[in-house]
Amino acid sequence: MADTENEDRTEQASEKRLQEARDKGEVPRSRDLSGAMVVLAGAVMLMSGSSAMYAHMQHIYALGMGYSREALFSDHLTSQVLGAVMREVLALLTPIFAVTLVAAVGSTVAIGGLNFSSEALIPKFERLDPIAGFGRLFSLNGLIELAKSLIKVLFIGGALVLLLRHDEASVMATGGEAIGAGVGQSLSLVAHASLLFAVVLGVIGGIDAVWQRFDFGRRHRMSKQEVKDEHKDTEGNPQMKGRIRQMQQQLARRRMIQDVPKADVIVVNPTHFAVALRYDDARMRAPRVVAKGVDILAQQIRLVASAHNIPLVEAPPLARALYATTDLGHEIPAALYVAVAQILAYVYQLKQAVERGGPAPSVPKPDVDPELQGRYRET
Repeated sequence: MADTENEDRTEQASEKRLQEARDKGEVPRSRDLSGAMVVLAGAVMLMSGSSAMYAHMQHIYALGMGYSREALFSDHLTSQVLGAVMREVLALLTPIFAVTLVAAVGSTVAIGGLNFSSEALIPKFERLDPIAGFGRLFSLNGLIELAKSLIKVLFIGGALVLLLRHDEASVMATGGEAIGAGVGQSLSLVAHASLLFAVVLGVIGGIDAVWQRFDFGRRHRMSKQEVKDEHKDTEGNPQMKGRIRQMQQQLARRRMIQDVPKADVIVVNPTHFAVALRYDDARMRAPRVVAKGVDILAQQIRLVASAHNIPLVEAPPLARALYATTDLGHEIPAALYVAVAQILAYVYQLKQAVERGGPAPSVPKPDVDPELQGRYRET
């Protein structure tokens, strides 16, 4: 059943699937490579700082064995000696801890990147199930881990045995040398053994790192149906998206119709187009389109304008040009300044005529460049 499921997962994991895995704390890691880097860093520190380490060890030994007569009868001898020893121990171990810590973090980040997941800290009680534990033990990963352990024991053990045989004379002679020379020789042997251990483990860890990255991708592969479902969830259902877009358009039209009473004039052609213009010389550099529409929407704009006594001026070329060139809420282009100014002047004169009871001015017929009317110039 599991084999069939894995055979169906033929597609590479998407970025969304990989991010979900990272959120759960699942990233490719190689404990062998991290261990090799830590041991290598420690070996380098032993080889490069053996003299300084020996000096700290010598000082610790002197603190424990040498006391003056006054110090022996002092009540503060123990605290003073312990404090001095702790300082020397910290000076001895801090560089090693710092370098190994950087190596551990750096090798981990190099494989799977820096990742922190609070979900990974939550206890998973299903791991206590013995049946599932036996299943994991005899799974592919369990067999691979067993093979890696056997290989590490074989190669690392064999390499260390060969090293000890090669340096057998030096090891045996260490006990007969002076203390300083014996300690230095011991540190050198430990450093060489650690270096050899790190090299062998590093080769195994490099292979393991490649496998971990491959296995991580294999475990998170997706089936074709999962890819389709994720794409649908990410991009949205086309029918739902269309419904949302329709609702957005309806809301935009409703807001636009609500702005029609704020207009100063509605420029129309007899049936198809209606463009509402507003101009406030104290706040605007040029007239602004507050509503526009064609056919049914244009009819709604005219009805609302008539209900609020907004002048409707028939200027078909200008109406088409305004509709084609100016987006809702934007100022009109400079090429239409003169034509719109004639319309606004007419509206102002008409208002004055109505207030004073004079004759109505003649409706202007502004000239508009046909190119500004776009594909609407023949409508």
